[in-house]
Amino acid sequence: MVNKLKLEELNRIDVETFKKVEKIPLVVVLDNIRSMHNVGATFRTADAFLVQKIILCGITPQPPHREIHKAALGATESVDWSYESDINTTINDLKSQGFEVVGIEQTTNSAMITDFKIDNTKKYAVILGNEVEGISDEALQNIDSFIEIPQLGTKHSLNVSVCGGIVMWEFAKALK
Repeated sequence: MVNKLKLEELNRIDVETFKKVEKIPLVVVLDNIRSMHNVGATFRTADAFLVQKIILCGITPQPPHREIHKAALGATESVDWSYESDINTTINDLKSQGFEVVGIEQTTNSAMITDFKIDNTKKYAVILGNEVEGISDEALQNIDSFIEIPQLGTKHSLNVSVCGGIVMWEFAKALK
């Protein structure tokens, strides 16, 4: 017989311990995300994979907010985050700190995520763009490389938080 594990059997760490645990060298940048659900879900996934930080840019809503909390389930308290109005300021700051900046976008020179080689000696920042417009046009020329997720159906893109989950998982596997 199979039983689900009870919460206390999962041996999860508390927020205080989470803050002290070594994170993977990955920063997630949310560029003009409209949906508070997408923001909250990104926080929750970042907590699951020990992401170093989330940077919210442009019109992206910021915690605390009830709608973000519904999806984040407290991850806004565990995951470090900051806000910066200008995406290019964020990109330049990350580059000056030694991060390779990777846009998650379908472009003329994007690589499939399955072909992108993640170097576990590097630090990465991944940018997820607006639900309709994608990454801000003014930021495209300032990004080091682009990756996209292969899609086989009729739709042109994935939901931002789903895309972010896939990307964070791929980087977490390679960087841990």
